[in-house]
Amino acid sequence: MTPELIAILGVGAMLAGLIWQGQRSLRADFRVEQQSLRAELGARMDRIEAELHGIRERLARLEGKVDFLEAYISGRNERPAPAAE
Repeated sequence: MTPELIAILGVGAMLAGLIWQGQRSLRADFRVEQQSLRAELGARMDRIEAELHGIRERLARLEGKVDFLEAYISGRNERPAPAAE
């Protein structure tokens, strides 16, 4: 083997090692970022669920009030006339 060939192979091996190490580092960073995003998404989903629960409760109260007003306006809430004796 000539010294030039040894140098070329050495540089190739070094570059392959650097690329491999860089890929490992990127994968590790990606995993950390992915876990962080999953945790953040989970927290956001929990907040959205809590907000929707509050909205459902308020909507149920409004529906009850609307039903009462509808019955009042249509006269269904009037007391019946006293029975004739």
